Amino acid sequence: MSATADHAEERTNPAARLGFEPGQVVQEIGYDDDVEQELREGIEAAIGQDLVDEDYDDVADAVLLWFRDEDGDLTDALVDAIGLIEDGGTVWLMTPKTGRDGYIEPSDINEAAQTAGLSQTKSISVGKDWTGSRLVTPKAARGKR
Repeated sequence: MSATADHAEERTNPAARLGFEPGQVVQEIGYDDDVEQELREGIEAAIGQDLVDEDYDDVADAVLLWFRDEDGDLTDALVDAIGLIEDGGTVWLMTPKTGRDGYIEPSDINEAAQTAGLSQTKSISVGKDWTGSRLVTPKAARGKR
């Protein structure tokens, strides 16, 4: 595939913009019937396997966390997610967009991420109803582990 085709896919397939790679284990938390099915299917296509669910009992390369305002404490959910990933892994926090049921203020996401020891590196639209925030452990903390 050409570089131009790669860039075109990134614009049309949100999963490609999330940086998932073949062979990665991606654990999904917070699945419900309101999630972005096209994104889920795109991630599965990118990694070449199904997403693993909340009952998966090994470490994952990344966590896909669907979270709505009514789902409880975001900081707690992020701390739990960190415990599920390899050192240096990524948590993709999916939250409803502005005006949608379950919307979470960006300042609340940033505060919860910092409290959990994560840094937000980018946010992207991942569908008509959801925004994705890429959260990673700070580089200094990664080096100490």
